[in-house]
Amino acid sequence: MLGDKNQSVLPVAFSLMASFITAISMFGLSSEMYTRGTQFSVIIVAYIIATPIIGYVYLPVFFKLGNLSLYEYLELRFGRLTRVTTSLAFSIQMLFYMAIVLYVPALTLEAVTGLPQSASIVLVGLVCVFYSTMGGIKAVIITDLLQALLMYASVIAVVGVAWYETGGLSEILEISNRYGRINFGNFNIDPTVRHSWFSILIGGCFTQISLYAVNQTQIQRFLTMKDYKTAVTALWCSLPLVLVISLITSLSGLAMFSKYYNCDPIKSGRISSSDQLMPLYVLDTMGSIPGLTGLFIAGIFSSAMSSVSPILNSLAAITMEDYIKPFKKQEISDKKRVYLMKILVLVYGSVCIILSFLAKYMGSVLQTALTIFGVIGGPVLAVFTLGILLPYINQKGALTGLIVGLIFSFIIGFGGPKPPVENLPSYTNSCTIFNNSASSTQLPSSYYKGALHEDGYVYLYRISYLYYIVLGFLVTFVVAMIVSAIFRGKKRDHNPDLFTPCVANRLKRRDKGYEQS
Repeated sequence: MLGDKNQSVLPVAFSLMASFITAISMFGLSSEMYTRGTQFSVIIVAYIIATPIIGYVYLPVFFKLGNLSLYEYLELRFGRLTRVTTSLAFSIQMLFYMAIVLYVPALTLEAVTGLPQSASIVLVGLVCVFYSTMGGIKAVIITDLLQALLMYASVIAVVGVAWYETGGLSEILEISNRYGRINFGNFNIDPTVRHSWFSILIGGCFTQISLYAVNQTQIQRFLTMKDYKTAVTALWCSLPLVLVISLITSLSGLAMFSKYYNCDPIKSGRISSSDQLMPLYVLDTMGSIPGLTGLFIAGIFSSAMSSVSPILNSLAAITMEDYIKPFKKQEISDKKRVYLMKILVLVYGSVCIILSFLAKYMGSVLQTALTIFGVIGGPVLAVFTLGILLPYINQKGALTGLIVGLIFSFIIGFGGPKPPVENLPSYTNSCTIFNNSASSTQLPSSYYKGALHEDGYVYLYRISYLYYIVLGFLVTFVVAMIVSAIFRGKKRDHNPDLFTPCVANRLKRRDKGYEQS
């Protein structure tokens, strides 16, 4: 589970990057650029802002404790019930996320080879379960490195083909700009605006912190390093890897637009969803080039496996540490623990495969994934933040805030009808084949601009999905502070190791002052 705590910086850095840069990002981000322009790509700025916060505020606490289960920290700080509740929330979040991750490669394989989605889902799921069961975290990290390289190669191939066909990068950008796809200027502060600098930077920063600072999957990777300094080095090394793959994937969306700008494959009926754009593009441009289609398929499958395998490993770890081990009266031998965790990987893998069959009903893969992260990630991030920053927050406050925050987040995330997402205009002027029956259901962009009356939707449900994590965080934070103030109780002596370094130093100085007085 911890890889003997001697893993190297570079493989761990690639593994950190590969965990949440998946086929969801490759398909979802590229289709976002194609249909709505480049505004979302400014999220890379949020990644840069979040990295030092992760490395110097959160990571010192969890690395010093060195617990296999991240949620053991919450038991030390807020009691066992808070630990179990948060751990369950993480498990639910990751199971639904894995379901989407497994579903996306199925779109590719179906488009390229004709293999049914169900067969693809089962195939990828079984492979991930097999090597996660056999090899543990070491197998996960090493395979992540190789899979990350394949991911880079497949996306670079998409951009390279477009570069060759259109005549260069400047031509790709010129076409994209001419049709309004180059758009970085939305500074609207209105929270109902889906993508603006404010929603992307604030929501993106909170999401990045929740994924890297208080997520079992990533913390478990950090704990495979020999010391805190090495772990921070791996974090900083992962940042340029994330930035580069995000930029290339964004460019791949513009590359696809440079080919289909005058014959939109959705309106012409060739595909039914924008998430199928990249597989279609690969078929149209790389199908005649030996090896490139296979490279792309390998990259997409790698992106899925590099996310599913570490999550399976982490779910097995927290199930053992949070649910099984505390209820065993006798100490479990290492041999039995390994056996039980292998069984747990099989169980979680099976559940994930089953849930993947429902993923096609969830809508846009990118927005769905970020919604799942936001709805659960916000309250969970708030509880950990309260724990490491505010010594006066107690168990009643943290647990009440967590439950209220989760309920509120689920309501705004999955409750009530939400306005349709507006796309930029697309055209079919040069289509030689036009499937009227398929395109008749495709509403033009003007429909959303003229006929959509947002007054018909509850304001809460019109808020950008990127703010879900922020609102969930704030509700949890405020409720926990109020309840803790009401039920203050007697003063507790806190272990400074449970707090971020600046707070820990203040507590040590205070305790030293008490001793001297």
